[in-house]
Amino acid sequence: MKIINDITNFIFLDNQPEKADIIFIAGTSWPAPTERAAEIYKHEDVPYILPSGKYGVNLGYFPGPKAKSDIYNGNYATEWEYMKDVLIKCGVPSTAILREDSAEFTYENAFKSRKVTDENNLNIKKAIICCQAFHARRCLMYYKWAFPEAEFLLCPAETQGINKNNWYKSDYGIKRVMGELMRCGDQLQEAIPFYREFLK
Repeated sequence: MKIINDITNFIFLDNQPEKADIIFIAGTSWPAPTERAAEIYKHEDVPYILPSGKYGVNLGYFPGPKAKSDIYNGNYATEWEYMKDVLIKCGVPSTAILREDSAEFTYENAFKSRKVTDENNLNIKKAIICCQAFHARRCLMYYKWAFPEAEFLLCPAETQGINKNNWYKSDYGIKRVMGELMRCGDQLQEAIPFYREFLK
């Protein structure tokens, strides 16, 4: 069906990693996107990784890892603490990991990450984003807004058994992907006022 293909092509973005100035990780409690970032860091010429996230605003706390809790078993207060531990256990040196631990929405991940790179005098010309596969479009939308001068490569990881080939075959996959499609519009209502405050 053409509509399925159109939605798939819009939501699921995937590029080959290459040399970049930084790897961004949008806040998550799934390990796979952070593990993907660590692998890219080890195999490509990328000097920094910036995980971003406090916890989901709807929960109000970090619930712990959604997978591999036997490996990543710390007492994490934020998504950032969790993602940092994943990176270190995957061989990334702590000196390469920047910190953003206050974001509660995807647009905050992007704009607050921009604040961190500015504070560190980093000129981001090319960046990699690691996220959940079905989260790629929304991440690109906000990070490109925060870094309009940068080129982005999306290098997501499959989580929850959802990918571009099967999302429409299960009720849960449909719910997650269509939820992303709606959020690409709905969250702009919150992101635009946030952006105005960000510029002050």
